[in-house]
Amino acid sequence: MGFVKEFKEFAFKGNVLDLAVGVIIGAAFGKIVSSLVEDVITPLILNPALKAAGAENIAKLTWNGVAYGNFLSAVISFLCIAMVLFWIIKGANRINKKEDPAPAGPTEDQKLLAEIRDLLKNKNNL
Repeated sequence: MGFVKEFKEFAFKGNVLDLAVGVIIGAAFGKIVSSLVEDVITPLILNPALKAAGAENIAKLTWNGVAYGNFLSAVISFLCIAMVLFWIIKGANRINKKEDPAPAGPTEDQKLLAEIRDLLKNKNNL
């Protein structure tokens, strides 16, 4: 019975459940970002740029028998995904940014101490 109790405590700790939710949401968010890159950004921006460069099928690029096209395609895809994530996080940070509250004025104790300081200065100057 002790094993079941230990497993239950481990499996249902807050950290484990939070991690599971984070992984599931991360996977779903990854699909959204991949779709944005593959279905929106690539057809609108990347494909015309590759056509202009004469590299319409980037995966088939070779140099001295070395097929580097797949690697280049993966690098370009990574950079596109990183840029989209940057934009999303930057927008989320802008939305979540809270304005710093204005500094509070001096307390009554601070006002009293300032008055005492000023009186002592004036007394010493006389």
